[in-house]
Amino acid sequence: MGKKQRDCVACGAPVGYLDREHCCRCWRSLKEQAAKASCPSCGKDRVLRADTGRCVVCSRVCEECGHPVRVAGNRLCRDCRRRAEREAAKTLCPRCGRPGLVREATGWCGSCSRPRQQKQPPRVCGECGQLRRHAGLGLCSACWQRHPGRPFIRGEHLRDRLVDPPGWLDDFVAHVAARHCVARACSFITEVGRLLQDELSNSPQALLERSRRPGRSMGTFARTLEDFFTLQGLALPTDQAERLAAGRRKRRVDAAPEPLRPAVAAFDASRMRAQDRARRAGTRPRSNLTLEAALATMRDLAVFLTDQRGKGDWALVDVHDIEAFLATLPRARKRRLTVLRQFFGFARSQRVILVDPTRGLTAKEGNGYRGRTLTLDQQRHLFRRWTCNDGAHPHEALLGMLALLHCASSSEVRMLQVTDIDPATQTVRLGKRPHPVPLDPASWAVLQRCLAHRAAWPTQNPHVMVTKGTKGGRSPASTAYLSHVLDDCGYPPRTVRGTRLVDLVNTMDPKLVAAAFGMDPQATLIYLADHIDPTRLPDQPQKRN
Repeated sequence: MGKKQRDCVACGAPVGYLDREHCCRCWRSLKEQAAKASCPSCGKDRVLRADTGRCVVCSRVCEECGHPVRVAGNRLCRDCRRRAEREAAKTLCPRCGRPGLVREATGWCGSCSRPRQQKQPPRVCGECGQLRRHAGLGLCSACWQRHPGRPFIRGEHLRDRLVDPPGWLDDFVAHVAARHCVARACSFITEVGRLLQDELSNSPQALLERSRRPGRSMGTFARTLEDFFTLQGLALPTDQAERLAAGRRKRRVDAAPEPLRPAVAAFDASRMRAQDRARRAGTRPRSNLTLEAALATMRDLAVFLTDQRGKGDWALVDVHDIEAFLATLPRARKRRLTVLRQFFGFARSQRVILVDPTRGLTAKEGNGYRGRTLTLDQQRHLFRRWTCNDGAHPHEALLGMLALLHCASSSEVRMLQVTDIDPATQTVRLGKRPHPVPLDPASWAVLQRCLAHRAAWPTQNPHVMVTKGTKGGRSPASTAYLSHVLDDCGYPPRTVRGTRLVDLVNTMDPKLVAAAFGMDPQATLIYLADHIDPTRLPDQPQKRN
């Protein structure tokens, strides 16, 4: 180093070069630091290799898994090196033929060297008395699967596994054990345990929402949970009925042709808003069945206009198109015209059309009863079928006898519960009738037969008519089931009930019939005949010549 020229700006050491401001030591440090960069793997300032773009340490990676290798000269990391050593030490087992560590004592691998668990010797089953393998509680497998204590044992095991078991768990186990078979009850308890052991909320309402299956059916397990939680007052019922109704409405709207579909969808949305307002106001909202029937009519009209009339715009519809559509089903003219008036009134208020094509149309028809009735021979045949023939289903016999003799509707029989029956007086309460209905011996015998059929089911359902789908819950039988109960006899329930109403109204005072059956007085007038029975008129004096 030459003569001192100045002091180093970094450390204060002498600098011997005229064109430098740093000493030799600081100069070398600056040159080394300029050659370094931040390593993308470790983030430290290192000299990066040109081939890998990383530092020397991070450039050494395992050839198998790609993890860093700390020791220079190694091609594998620690885990891969140990794994390779274990694999190299394995040989083929002479017994199973698979690679493994052969034991010196046996000459086999570890799996083959371990002693096999011996099966327990067969014992006499405590239930069936046969010599079979023991499954549990001194029972064979078949008897253990049917043992009524299995759900309670499964519930105790679930309670032991849970950190904080809910207080309603024991009641739920008793609930499913009393209403379902042993296998299904155990599966329901397992499903509840799965829901209680996840990371989500364990409140009854949250469990009920998570148990629902996607699709049109919420599942048997979700229905069982809903029945239990609502019965115990722990959760509110689900909106499954509203979801199904929304799906049915959507399918009807989607079935309309594309050019006419937006107006039908807007019409459906307006009626849904009206239903919600009526429900909140406490008035009588339209039922889902009414809304779906109206959408079905609009779907049929849209398809008719597109296929038969060649029109793809509601503004092009005229009165002749409506008359042609109503002529396709003459008997449904009044009902369809009512829906069309509502739709075109809505369309005109929304400026979809300028002129209402249904304004001048009428549906004049008599209000009399136009349904079918049964002759006396047909009534006698049905009476013998339901009272003397054991081949008829108990549900068919009950609905038929109550409709034939007591004018019971399908909804009244569907909602009939066991608590509505009074064995002492042999009376039942049907629907909204003001007084109990006394049953004749034939009807009472049919009712007892239906109750015996119900007692064969392990059910806690309070209704008299219990089906395979409702025996595990508390809901009544479906409307579709009641509509097909009388299919075997060949007559629908409406025809059987209408026959009895026509006979009573024409032989008695219609007001008395309405008061006895809880009907509106105007409803019974449509069953009056349009002729006068001459035998019921007073004697007329003969005119003298």
